[in-house]
Amino acid sequence: MDVKLRVWRQAGPEAPGAFEEHEVTGVSPDMSFLELFDVLNERLVDEGREPVAFDHDCREGICGSCSMMINGRAHGPERGTATCQLHMRKFADGAEITVEPWRAAAFPVIRDLVVDRSSLDRIVEAGGFISAPTGSAPDANLILVPKEASDAAMDAAACIGCGACVAACPNGAAQLFTAAKISHLALLPQGQPERYQRVQAMVDTMEEMFGSCTNHAECEAACPKEISIDFIAMMNRDYLRAQLKNRRLLAQRG
Repeated sequence: MDVKLRVWRQAGPEAPGAFEEHEVTGVSPDMSFLELFDVLNERLVDEGREPVAFDHDCREGICGSCSMMINGRAHGPERGTATCQLHMRKFADGAEITVEPWRAAAFPVIRDLVVDRSSLDRIVEAGGFISAPTGSAPDANLILVPKEASDAAMDAAACIGCGACVAACPNGAAQLFTAAKISHLALLPQGQPERYQRVQAMVDTMEEMFGSCTNHAECEAACPKEISIDFIAMMNRDYLRAQLKNRRLLAQRG
């Protein structure tokens, strides 16, 4: 199959960018979308031209680095799929495909399709630590966790931090990412000691860099792990509780 690519090229954060068109022929339907870019870049190098810069690592839908906006959709047309898991058979022969970097104020472009997503790291860093007693290992199953809680925690922990939720949101909000990172600890016993300090610190950090959530639910639709916006409701509820609990703690210490 043959495809026509319109790829965003930008030499650096301050440089002007523009779309560049490429005809890629002899594409196998079984190629992943990233393998398509491997083929394109090999041809560009052979021609003595600069290859397209794009993020990738595991190529197994785990690392979250394969951030591409494909035909206006984060990670492309298939739901619940990262870019590295998207195969060319999802496109028609002769298709015209537009590829851009994440478009969000909190994700400045570094080069071509590569953006700086370190703002997500700062949210995680704000979460601090969990209190874990040291010493000999406790007996197995000493702390009982309801199956519903463990299942929900696993669903939240599936977040790979790709930033698709931010890129898809009309407001450039990071509520789904933040809620997932907060909730997978808030649902388990290990996350309880710092639960309310954690949610306040992470939400406050998020608010400094990202837009506000207005319940468009585009984040849930774009998420390659299909994480539910129910976690946003859980985060908001905990944040409101944190306002009261943390004030009481400060009052007691003062």
